[in-house]
Amino acid sequence: MTSRSLRTTARTSSEARAVARTQTLLPGKDGIGTVRRTTLPGGLRVVTETLPSVRSATFGIWAHVGSRDETPTLNGATHYLEHLLFKGTRERSALDISAAIDAVGGEMNAFTAKEYTCYYARVLDTDLPLAIDVVCDMLTGSLVLAEDVDAERGVILEEIAMTEDDPGDVVHDLFAQTMFGDTPLGRPVLGTVDTINALTRDQIARFYKKHYDPTHLVVAAAGNVDHATVVRLVRRAFEKAGALTRTDAVPLAPRDGRRAIRTAGRVEVAARRTEQAHVVLGMPGLARTDERRWALGVLNTALGGGMSSRLFQEVREKRGLAYSVYSYTSGFADCGLFGVYAGCRPSQVHDVLGICRDELDRVAAEGLTDDEIARAIGQLSGSTVLGLEDTGALMNRIGKSELCWGDQMSVDDMLARIAAVTPDDVRAVASELLGQRPSLAVIGPLKDKQADRLHTAVS
Repeated sequence: MTSRSLRTTARTSSEARAVARTQTLLPGKDGIGTVRRTTLPGGLRVVTETLPSVRSATFGIWAHVGSRDETPTLNGATHYLEHLLFKGTRERSALDISAAIDAVGGEMNAFTAKEYTCYYARVLDTDLPLAIDVVCDMLTGSLVLAEDVDAERGVILEEIAMTEDDPGDVVHDLFAQTMFGDTPLGRPVLGTVDTINALTRDQIARFYKKHYDPTHLVVAAAGNVDHATVVRLVRRAFEKAGALTRTDAVPLAPRDGRRAIRTAGRVEVAARRTEQAHVVLGMPGLARTDERRWALGVLNTALGGGMSSRLFQEVREKRGLAYSVYSYTSGFADCGLFGVYAGCRPSQVHDVLGICRDELDRVAAEGLTDDEIARAIGQLSGSTVLGLEDTGALMNRIGKSELCWGDQMSVDDMLARIAAVTPDDVRAVASELLGQRPSLAVIGPLKDKQADRLHTAVS
């Protein structure tokens, strides 16, 4: 390389470093809990939360791609790719990847959701450089070899089979299908046996190149970490792979699932020889960015979020009709779901559904009592704090917040938003959401007459 080339390279590198932007998003107290963000050239964002009092660190990379970004023929490709990134890179074999983290007593895993994918490793703070190098190598240097695609196909088919053996899990996929139909939000994250068998190496490799771009990624680290060190190590790993900047980035497709929600009052029944009938009764909810989500969180907690909740008391404690009964919310970028789940004997399914529907109608019309709301606010506040007691949970919070909201909220601010919810706020959300005509998904050994009667639960 000539001296002129060296000077040009040095100048280019210097200019690239000059555009890196670092911000303190949350100052913390005495340096504890400080959250910082650095945006590197090319758009890669690195966020950290510093907790000097712990001896561990969790490092993760979030990709802004999930199963709702798949076409019908690519259903399952996001999750398939998650598996394949563990199969080897230009520098490491699959054994090298797992052995490197095992050798230091760390934990490494990944998960795929409807709108994002996350890869992470939890290690001792002294082993954070290793975790960064391994996870970044996986994300930037995966080979996606044809033989690995073929080998992992069997593993994923077994995972689908394992999931199918758990009707309490599958019923939520059936409810999503009931609400969204044959759309990305209505299809299973794992894909189906047919789509997994049909996916090719070239399809998955193209999906990888399209979506794993720096502008679509967020790097997050929490624990006993130094922000500048994390940024330097991440930058080095991405530059080594030539993945820090790309000129062929594909803009994220707009997500509009509101039009996909089907007409209310739909009933889907899957006949299975199970010991229990598994039911989900629900309706459209709120998008995750909706400011009313705090009131919905209180409503959900009071209605079906704990042992003192209405549904638990009415269905289990007073009548003994179910072991598991709860309500839940799912918020997406542009829409959401609210659901009530119960598992009961098939002969009791109509009684359980009748009670659940009566409670939803009652809360929609009358709201909750002030005591119920106060108790729910306390429960939600406590569970929010207790759920952030390890570095993995903290990494999830800052990584998901950056990816989904582009901002960070302190725990104190979250608690303040929960405490600020008023009975009128809860009643307004309850009236709007619970007043809608619900839809229903059921899995179990129901006879034809029983199945026909299920329509009365949503009428």
